[in-house]
Amino acid sequence: MVIVPLNSRIHDRSGFDCGIKPLNNFLKLTANQLGEREHSRSYVLVDPIQPSQIIGFYTLTMINFQLDNLPLTLQNKHKFVESAGLISRLAVDKRFQGKRFGSKLLVDALVNLKRAAEIVGFPVVFVDAKEGRADFYSQYGFEPIDQQRLFMTVAAIRKMLSKYLSDVA
Repeated sequence: MVIVPLNSRIHDRSGFDCGIKPLNNFLKLTANQLGEREHSRSYVLVDPIQPSQIIGFYTLTMINFQLDNLPLTLQNKHKFVESAGLISRLAVDKRFQGKRFGSKLLVDALVNLKRAAEIVGFPVVFVDAKEGRADFYSQYGFEPIDQQRLFMTVAAIRKMLSKYLSDVA
């Protein structure tokens, strides 16, 4: 399995169904347009033998955020920072759920965001969890701000990836 940038000429978005209509519609109708307009980037997990079939996807973008949403220690440390990375969407097709593909997608998203932070500099990554999915992100170290938005510092991402990738190897 490989994760590659979404390409509407190769990847069949119409066959994707994660069971959550807004996520399906985003992938089918909006993800490619936002990428072409430089608003976000979507990546898809595919089998190299059947690259048109999308197993799962995630979307990354940047956001402005309010420091008062973060713990006081982070507010003090990052007083002049207003931008952060965002995993705005992550989903796995129903046919492939329960096979740890969501974890594979999340780790890849975090690797890409860590690289971006090293190039342009931002201290925090947020994720917008769909209803009932916050626990998935919490097991990787994300901390809740509210019921759907969670955050993780880039420093914590580095540590988590170092451990996770060494455990996988």
